[in-house]
Amino acid sequence: MTMTSNNLVEHLVELKDVHYSVGGRAIFKGLTLAVPRGKITAIMGPSGTGKTTLLRLITGQIVASKGQVLVEGQEVSKLNHQQLYAMRQRMGMLFQNGALLTDISVYENVAFPVREHTELPEELIRQLVLTKLQTVGLRGAYKLMPWELSGGMSRRVALARAMVRDPELLIYDEPFAGLDPISMGVVLRLIRKLNEALNITSIVVSHDVEEIAQVADLSYIIADGQMVASGSPKQLKDDKSELVRQFMNGLPDGPVAFHYPAPDYHGELLS
Repeated sequence: MTMTSNNLVEHLVELKDVHYSVGGRAIFKGLTLAVPRGKITAIMGPSGTGKTTLLRLITGQIVASKGQVLVEGQEVSKLNHQQLYAMRQRMGMLFQNGALLTDISVYENVAFPVREHTELPEELIRQLVLTKLQTVGLRGAYKLMPWELSGGMSRRVALARAMVRDPELLIYDEPFAGLDPISMGVVLRLIRKLNEALNITSIVVSHDVEEIAQVADLSYIIADGQMVASGSPKQLKDDKSELVRQFMNGLPDGPVAFHYPAPDYHGELLS
């Protein structure tokens, strides 16, 4: 564990030789990576490689069968309930598709985490909510209901909610899924702008190679239960690994097979 000069842990999140299985199927087989403080780190990889599972390990929703998951130098699996709860208070999460509460307004969605976890007066909650909505360009939409929003607007409201308590770590789970090019451009700009303006650490889980290259300081590709490549987007583009080239260039043929493992086709038809 490396310490900075001001006694902060250099890597906000670290995974060391992490193993995790579901139903006898190995998801991670010795995964090791580090998320540097104050940077945007992208986690990429083919579908089904455990990217969302990785987020669940970091947030302590599940526990690795072997290895260490460290957040700010603390091993997540060794935290008690109160400590784990306190750790999560310092995180913000942008879920896939936003996950807004559908029966309350935009304003109340953003205010929800503040009401749930603090006893701040209503006037201060109002200032927080409107400030965060202004940051994502939707202060004028605070009275709208989620069903009145476009997909891109919903994602931005969800982002305002994720950052309303000024987290140290902001996690994005597939933030570009289902967005049109304009909305995607807005979200990309917000990710970079927020990371720089708030001096936070961001983890972006995505398989959108071209989009993530515009914002990531560091990218990891995970496959077959391990980290197979890391570096800047340009370094990954130049990587000689056949698997990395297949993923970065969207090639249909390569180490990641089209067919799920199955018995011999003709033999099974005739059996």
